[in-house]
Amino acid sequence: MEDTKPEETNVEEQKDEENKICPEKLEEAKLKAKYPHLGNKPGGSDLLRKRLQKGYARVWIPDVEEVWKSAELTKDYRHGDGVLQLQLEDGKELEYKLDPKTNNLPHLRNPDILVGENDLTALSYLHEPAVLHNLKVRFMDSKLIYTYCGIVLVAINPYETLPIYGTDIINAYSGQNMGDMDPHIFAVAEEAYKQMARDERNQSIIVSGESGAGKTVSAKYAMRYFATVSGSASEANVEEKVLASNPIMESIGNAKTTRNDNSSRFGKYIEIGFDKKYHIIGANMRTYLLEKSRVVFQADEERNYHIFYQLCASGHLPEFKALKLGKADDFHYTKQGRNPVIDGIDDAKEMSTTRNAFTLLGVNESYQLGLFQILASILHLGNVEVKDRDSDSSIIPPNNGHLSVFCELMGVTYQDMSHWLCHKKLKTATETYIKPIPKLQAINARDALAKHIYAKLFNWIVDHVNKALHSSVKQHSFIGVLDIYGFETFEINSFEQFCINYANEKLQQQFNMHVFKLEQEEYMREQIPWTLIDFYDNQPCINLIEAKMGILDLLDEECKMPKGSDDSWAQKLYNTHLKTCALFEKPRMSNKAFIIQHFADKVEYQCDGFLEKNKDTVNEEQIHVLKASKFDLLVELFQDEEKARSPTGAVPATGGRTRLSVKPDKNKGGQASKEHKKTVGLQFRNSLQLLMETLNATTPHYVRCIKPNDYKYGFTFDPKRAVQQLRACGVLETIRISAAGFPSRWTYQEFFSRYRVLMKQKDVLTDRKMTCKNVLEKLVQDQDKYQFGKTKIFFRAGQVAYLEKLRADKLRAACIRIQKTIRCWLARKKYLRMKHAATTIQRYVRGYQARCLAKFLRRTRAAIVIQKYQRMYVQRTCYKRKQAAALVMQCILRAYMARQLYKALLREHKTIIIQKMVRGWLARQWYKRTLKAIVYLQCCIRRMRAKRELKKLKIEARSVEHFKKLNIGMENKIMQLQRRIDDQNKDNRALSERLNSLENSHAAESERLRVELTRLRGAEEDAKNNANKVTSLLEELERLRKDLQNTQKEKKAIEDWAKTYQEEMEKVLLEQNHLLKNEKNDLNRLIQEQGQQWTEKMQRALKEETQQLEYDLNEERSRYQNLLTEHLRLEEKYDDLKEEITFANVPKPGHRRTDSTHSSNESEYTYNSEFAESEEGTRGGEVRAILDMSLFLKLQKRVSELEQEKQSLQNELDRREEQFQRARARDDEEHKKARSAELEYESLKRQELESENKKLKHDLNEMRQSLRGSAEAGSAAPGSPAYTVLLDQLNASNEELEVRKEEVLILRSQLVSQREAMQHKVRNKTSHSYIKYIPDLNEDGELWLVYEGLKETNRLLESQLQAQRRSHENEVEVLRGELQSVKEDNNRQQQLLAQNLQLPPEARIEASLQHEITRLTNENLDLMEQLEKQDKTVRKLKKQLKVFAKKINDLEGGQMDVSPGQTTDEPVHPVNIPRREKDFQGISIPFNYLFNLNLNLIPGLPAYVLFMCLRHADYINDDQKVRSLLTSIINSIKKILKKRGDDFETVSFWLSNTCRFLHCLKQYSGDEQFMKHNTSKQNDHCLSNFDLAEYRQVLSDLAIQIYQQLIKCMENILQPMIVSGMLEHETIQGVSGVKPTGLRKRTSSIADEGTYTLDSIIRQLNSFHSIMCQHGTDPELIKQVVKQQFYIIGAVTLNNLLLRKDMCSWSKGMQIRYNVSQLEEWLRDKNLMTCGAKETLEPLIQAAQLLQVKKKTDEDAEAICSMCNSLSTAQIVKVLNLYTPVNAFEERVSVLFIRTIQTRLRDRKESPQLLMDTKVIYPVTFPFNPSSLALETIQIPSSLNVGFLTRV
Repeated sequence: MEDTKPEETNVEEQKDEENKICPEKLEEAKLKAKYPHLGNKPGGSDLLRKRLQKGYARVWIPDVEEVWKSAELTKDYRHGDGVLQLQLEDGKELEYKLDPKTNNLPHLRNPDILVGENDLTALSYLHEPAVLHNLKVRFMDSKLIYTYCGIVLVAINPYETLPIYGTDIINAYSGQNMGDMDPHIFAVAEEAYKQMARDERNQSIIVSGESGAGKTVSAKYAMRYFATVSGSASEANVEEKVLASNPIMESIGNAKTTRNDNSSRFGKYIEIGFDKKYHIIGANMRTYLLEKSRVVFQADEERNYHIFYQLCASGHLPEFKALKLGKADDFHYTKQGRNPVIDGIDDAKEMSTTRNAFTLLGVNESYQLGLFQILASILHLGNVEVKDRDSDSSIIPPNNGHLSVFCELMGVTYQDMSHWLCHKKLKTATETYIKPIPKLQAINARDALAKHIYAKLFNWIVDHVNKALHSSVKQHSFIGVLDIYGFETFEINSFEQFCINYANEKLQQQFNMHVFKLEQEEYMREQIPWTLIDFYDNQPCINLIEAKMGILDLLDEECKMPKGSDDSWAQKLYNTHLKTCALFEKPRMSNKAFIIQHFADKVEYQCDGFLEKNKDTVNEEQIHVLKASKFDLLVELFQDEEKARSPTGAVPATGGRTRLSVKPDKNKGGQASKEHKKTVGLQFRNSLQLLMETLNATTPHYVRCIKPNDYKYGFTFDPKRAVQQLRACGVLETIRISAAGFPSRWTYQEFFSRYRVLMKQKDVLTDRKMTCKNVLEKLVQDQDKYQFGKTKIFFRAGQVAYLEKLRADKLRAACIRIQKTIRCWLARKKYLRMKHAATTIQRYVRGYQARCLAKFLRRTRAAIVIQKYQRMYVQRTCYKRKQAAALVMQCILRAYMARQLYKALLREHKTIIIQKMVRGWLARQWYKRTLKAIVYLQCCIRRMRAKRELKKLKIEARSVEHFKKLNIGMENKIMQLQRRIDDQNKDNRALSERLNSLENSHAAESERLRVELTRLRGAEEDAKNNANKVTSLLEELERLRKDLQNTQKEKKAIEDWAKTYQEEMEKVLLEQNHLLKNEKNDLNRLIQEQGQQWTEKMQRALKEETQQLEYDLNEERSRYQNLLTEHLRLEEKYDDLKEEITFANVPKPGHRRTDSTHSSNESEYTYNSEFAESEEGTRGGEVRAILDMSLFLKLQKRVSELEQEKQSLQNELDRREEQFQRARARDDEEHKKARSAELEYESLKRQELESENKKLKHDLNEMRQSLRGSAEAGSAAPGSPAYTVLLDQLNASNEELEVRKEEVLILRSQLVSQREAMQHKVRNKTSHSYIKYIPDLNEDGELWLVYEGLKETNRLLESQLQAQRRSHENEVEVLRGELQSVKEDNNRQQQLLAQNLQLPPEARIEASLQHEITRLTNENLDLMEQLEKQDKTVRKLKKQLKVFAKKINDLEGGQMDVSPGQTTDEPVHPVNIPRREKDFQGISIPFNYLFNLNLNLIPGLPAYVLFMCLRHADYINDDQKVRSLLTSIINSIKKILKKRGDDFETVSFWLSNTCRFLHCLKQYSGDEQFMKHNTSKQNDHCLSNFDLAEYRQVLSDLAIQIYQQLIKCMENILQPMIVSGMLEHETIQGVSGVKPTGLRKRTSSIADEGTYTLDSIIRQLNSFHSIMCQHGTDPELIKQVVKQQFYIIGAVTLNNLLLRKDMCSWSKGMQIRYNVSQLEEWLRDKNLMTCGAKETLEPLIQAAQLLQVKKKTDEDAEAICSMCNSLSTAQIVKVLNLYTPVNAFEERVSVLFIRTIQTRLRDRKESPQLLMDTKVIYPVTFPFNPSSLALETIQIPSSLNVGFLTRV
């Protein structure tokens, strides 16, 4: 502490010296700003010289065009050298001369690994060229417009629309630390919002920059962020109103300039107010220095304010017809810029937006039209033409059209306005003069009036916007957004630029002090010794402007002078400051200008117009004319603010409507004159002082907007313009202040992780701080280059680059060593491989040679053997040939001789045959001729006879009588013919037998006669032949021989021709077959190809159609489930409002007695005593549950008293019960005899029934036997299946009869026991006196009412049992009748069967069919009659039901009218206790207890219990109880989830049980589609009375709501773990080192106790999975949940990857892929690979692969495009732009490669959205999953009090 005191004294002395205006100090400050890396100490450039002494160092040298140019040192620098040998990046050699005076060396360039950093302070060398280059690389190459520079956010205007401002981006930045995400305006807004909530301190965001740099847009996005993140505290949509103020202020305060199409021509400071919960409650706006001159003058290519052009574009609207507007080119005030249109902007549409914003802010339509009327009058005023009357006066021509419209719109007289536009009033001490003014002054007066009216209108709109944004809720804190003009310098600078630069001087001073303060606090926090950082203080410049006798003071003084002028004011400035202030200069060539040395640059101001603009005078008479207007709004503009009305037309607080008098008021006139004495400069100085006080009272956040070029080209960077703005906005000053101290700061853990490679194993200690100290002492010898803080290490500028060089050298050496070892290993492996190959080759060659020798020897031996066998073969062949020739000759000779002999024998044999054939032919010819003649004669005779018969038949056919005779008795004839046919058949059989015998005898006789005839004919022929025909036969033989030869020749020729033809045809057929076969093959192939193509096409179309249908189904399902979510949200909101209303209507605390009857009935009626709600209202218990604490304590005390009273009553009841048991034991013996008699009577009746049943059974058996006998007898007859069906029906009837008998017996026994119990109760009532004291047990008579209710219940049960007995007796009678009818049917069937057996087969079939048709017809008629009866019954019951429902509604209305005060405490539906069964007195199930059941018992037990209760209600056929039970279940589950919806275990439990309950409703519904897997016992348990399909849909919707609640709960648990576990944590330690960071520290990736890891995520997933499995969740549902979990993990991880440049590196891609593989392994362990979860991680996997693949050539681009099919083009380009090398060995992605990727992906049709939607919930389905568990096997805990459930 003692050592620091002298330093503090020196500090104060230095401050005093700096306050003095000293040129030497300024020059020194400039030098230090230029070379900040030299430090504050002598010899600070030692490090630079050391670096330059080593060759190939890279430096920055000044350049005229590019400001700074990169070069590389080609020759080592030695101390004293005056020239540096450099080589530029384009290869050009250059000699750079050093300044001999200063000998300053050029700036060193940062390592490539540090280029493109998010924070400029992370650069090792901090200077102007490094900053400029880093911004350029980020802007041009990576397309990143935001960069941190310490506490400043630098925003470069891209002049393009970027998709980085959506709601998804806002959600991604919400809740994040400022250094954890990439730079963004949302990150600054989030930091301000977070500090406001954390530090309880107001915040400010200061947005500055040149016109066109994007200030307004940045401020707009900051306000949008606050509106989106915080929301409003009420339903008034305050955030929408805050955002709605933007289009209004832009329309009236923004205009097009040469630099910006939407330039803000005023400054504004918007305070956004928040309440204690940090919700937006309102806002307030302050404006500064509106550019009024733009209303009357615009330069070329500029426009007036937007509102004028919007008004002209909307002039065609009906409501604007009265304004008499035209085009913008028709008005003088809007056409001076000669470019009234902005490309891409629709002024009419913008006008609609402005009007909507006015409406949203509460400005009603009449006020809007009034505003537009005033604006239109300003345009018309600008067109008023003033003409010269003479040199000293002017005149407006009469009936000037535009002036008439102006006066009409403004409500003033034409004469007054035209007069005072050309005259002015001069006042002296005694008199007043009216003086005409020349034309130029008249035009100036007109323009001044227009500016004054617009300024008043602007202020009025701002005031009323503030009123609309004002909130009645008390403001707890605020965030201010300052959108103010940046430093401006033009060729001609006037009063506006002077004020703007003055404001920027004040803001720069505040900025410098804040930056210095932060640096000082950082050093003090880390407890390191520090010295005063020298920074440029602009207080002298501010004093020059605002101090006494400063520029503004002299200007105000000159304005007060009667004859003050700009020239005299300039002379005063020269005389006052020219010699005394170094910051003030006089131009050489002008006496009407002055120069001020601002913090950014020198600016020359022209004095012309300063006085006039500072005075801002307007003719007071013109103002009086306007005040006398009949236009209310115009009068209101010129009122005081206290008397102005609200824009909504509301009455002000002071009273009624007020209107100013036309007569001048002296007081007001004096006040107005005082106000006119207050100059514009003074007003601006006061408002600026107020602004600075506000900013100093808040925590500022700085956004500096940079304009990259003057031509508005997208992503084009002009270094000259950028450097000018960087110098002007204070970014370089921040860099200089940071570089003057210790700009680089590392935590000990980050330093250890990054530079672990520079340490030896022995240097690594358990204490990281000591390890870092020891290593730094060895690596950096100069201890002044670093300092050790409490948590960080501070480095001087350049030290990080030096350490990076050491690290890179170490890694390079290690790389070389690894390469050496690997190359040695590879060479040795290659040598061993070659040696082994040589040995192998030698072995194979020697083996080959040996094999060749063996092969030669084998071939030699084989040749000898072949020769031997060849010679033997030749000799043997010669011998065989000779032998064969001899044999052939012998064979030919012998064959010739044999043929000659054969021919002789053949001739003789053939001659004999020919003679025989000729003789036979001649005999046959004679016989044929004779036979033909005989047949011809027979035909002629028969034809003659047939003609005669035909003639007779034709004559008979023509006669009608003959026809009638033929038809008479046709049927009889047919029958006679049939009988005759039968007789003839018999005769034919007899005749056939006789014919057979006659044929046999005739055949024998014929054979004998034929033999005799043959013998005789032969003898006759022989005689004739021998006698007469020998010669003719010989001639005939010769002729036949010739014919035979000719026939043989013809036959041979025909055979040859047929053979030839056959061969030719075969060839043709073969060719045709071949061609047809080829055509067939081609056609088959074509058909197959077409079929395959069609199949593939149809498959693709089917697949696409299926995918589209699935997509549409999922979309529809998702839409439906989203509607369910919205419905649930509205229900919750409705419940909350209802609770609020109920709480507001709660009566005063006090005990209110409740009817005990109602309480007991309510306990029995309510299905859930803890959670269930009634169907039409809330019960009294729920109202009492929300009372205040005092009432709760009183009720608790009362409950304890009631419990004590209940215990005493219970004891008394037990004592009385014991007395009742003893009395009952005595009465049992007395009534034993009566009971036995009744039992005997019942047994007798039972015996009679049994005997009757036996008789019926005997009859049935006999009938069955008879039927079987008849069936066996007629088994071959048709119609036997009908009899089998009849037997089956009889068997079923018998079984039903047996069941009915058992039921009758059971009911008989129950009736006897019930009767005994009733008799005992009646006797006990009369015989025991203790019941008399029951009504006296308590004062409310509860037990007495209970006893009476039990009696009524017993009577009801007895009556019901008697009714059941009667019904069963009726059923028995019905069964007897049915049995009798069955007997009769059986008899009829037997008779019919006997009759059918007697019929022939055809008649039997026809009779059976006729009988079956008759039977079916009768049955159909009977069924139709029954159906008509049932329809009549249903219609009758419906009418009765409507009547009863109407009566019930009337009764309920009457009851509610009678006791309206009881509605809170009593249920809506009155409980009818006597109508309840004894074993079902209400289901009171504690749902909290059900939650604990699943832990130790079977999964889904609550669902089974609830379904069994529902089945019991269905069994007793009570629809009211079924409806109440289901409603109670649904409401109770909703209530539990509303209270414990953030507990995953609870939500999972009820999701599982709801699904199981839904499955039970389906499984036991009775529908065949759900009963396929049921057992017969389960089918018996199906619901029998009610169809609950509608409730299944309701339960399905409830399950969807629970599922979505489960997903939200799971997402809330997983969300904090994902980024840390998947991205930040290094699962594989040492793969990715931590890069140097700047002031905005990101979250460390080194795991500590509070950091989530991948194991944390997996453990959480295991927990989710085990909980769902433990609760028995359906496997398909688990798969859907896991798929949603993995989608959230993948989407959140990918979104953060796309927003974090530091995470986009090769090593991080490896980490991500390893993490994803661990998740996939988890899926495999859980057998969930088929659930689709892996596919949801595909975008993340592809992004990780994209980080690791090569990114250089076109082939790499093609591979990336085919690989990244799950990523959008925007995401791929974003990853490539963000890719950042972590080590020096990695390379950046070139801009050309990114453009190649964009070109290849140009045709993709996809969403332009950058981030994945993390709020997406896949549509859920609940596939039917039947349970194999039988309901009767479930063990129900007795604690559930569901004893009415019985096991069946």
